[in-house]
Amino acid sequence: MNISPLDRLSADLAALADTWAKALAAFVGDDPVDDVEAMSGPGLIGVVAAAGRMRRSLDAVLARAADEVAKRSARGFGADGLAKQQGYATPGRLIAAATGGPPGEASRLLAVGAATRERASFTGQRLPAKFPAVRRALEEGRVSVDAAAAITGMLRRVGVRADANLLEPYERQLVDFAEGQPLSLVLRAVKAAEAQLDADGVAPADERLFAERAVTIHEDGDGMFHLRARLDPVTAAPITAALDAIVGDALARRGREGGDSGPVIAEERSIPQMRADALAELARHALTCSAGPGSAPKTTIVVRMDLDALRDGTGLAEIDGIDQRIAAATARKLAADAEIIPVVLGGDSVPLDLGRTSRLFTRSQRIALMERDGGCASCGANITTAEAHHIEWWARDGGRTDLANGVMLCTSCHHRVHDQGWRIRVDGPRVWFIPPPHVDPSQCPRLGGRARFDPTAGLRPADAA
Repeated sequence: MNISPLDRLSADLAALADTWAKALAAFVGDDPVDDVEAMSGPGLIGVVAAAGRMRRSLDAVLARAADEVAKRSARGFGADGLAKQQGYATPGRLIAAATGGPPGEASRLLAVGAATRERASFTGQRLPAKFPAVRRALEEGRVSVDAAAAITGMLRRVGVRADANLLEPYERQLVDFAEGQPLSLVLRAVKAAEAQLDADGVAPADERLFAERAVTIHEDGDGMFHLRARLDPVTAAPITAALDAIVGDALARRGREGGDSGPVIAEERSIPQMRADALAELARHALTCSAGPGSAPKTTIVVRMDLDALRDGTGLAEIDGIDQRIAAATARKLAADAEIIPVVLGGDSVPLDLGRTSRLFTRSQRIALMERDGGCASCGANITTAEAHHIEWWARDGGRTDLANGVMLCTSCHHRVHDQGWRIRVDGPRVWFIPPPHVDPSQCPRLGGRARFDPTAGLRPADAA
């Protein structure tokens, strides 16, 4: 039984009203107010979730309506097209004006509407949408229009070259992953899926991106200089690594501030200001030191690829801190650089487990943990913002400085793990987060680490039957 869009919106509105009322039920007073300020904490979270679902359902309706506007504004209608009748040159401008949103948002509504509309055969028979899993998730309010646009856009790009038998499984897997995830992680998963589905297209994409690299500089009327950079992954990698290293060093010093050992003048710069100063510092070193910026914090760019890919130049590679995959052949060109290393870990000459002989994780151990966790094992924050931490504390629990007792966490997640009582368990290449009873009474383990952020790991083209 099909449910009309208005029925879904009515159901979502009723659910929001019910959640709102329950969130206010605990309020006791002579003059109760129907406002979020009177809600309990869990009730407020419930309202946010219900409102988010209604917003996604409404965006799905907008996408369908926008697509119909586009159909009625096609070139064939000329001046009689719907958009031109309303005084707009394109349907995108009409949608942007009607919603009050930016042109990019209108373009996504139009693209998703077109990608998820039901089709018709030459005989007039109704056919399912080209991307049925995305359409169904949109109608049910499970994914946002932005996530739907990313998934359908990628599948359309690779559709000509990819194995047709894999497109539908990838679509379903990405839709399931997108539910309840922030858009940043969805985009990360979509990039990984695109590289897996269209491995042959990665090398040409590397060349195209490299050819499009550019930096422009101009001075405005206030005397401020504007730098705009479009950089391919290989060009961006050493730049981001160097800037993040200098900023990370400054943040570490800020964390040690206090008492007589702290600086005379407190650190008050914002992160963007730190990056600007770091860029200037690198430039000054390049201009004044013949050996280059030698006193800058040491940086290493880690390129991850299979050993076979390193040997023969086929397949894909990843650069830590860069979501975009590159071709193994591109990565091989970098292998001679002393500051760029392929990840080959666990050899006899590299001690990865130190037991109680050292409190701090070694550089080799941190690289191994980065390989396993892919950044913050909890939230997926970029590798450059995550640090290695003991699962069983060094001082309190007598924890060992071993890989099985290490995890990569950003500062925010590290504090939440300890403050809220989460437990972490390492099972070989997988990291599991066990919630405290007040978060999940059943304490069902939640998968973290790299395995969580690569939802298509089990759908590699090479594994297709």
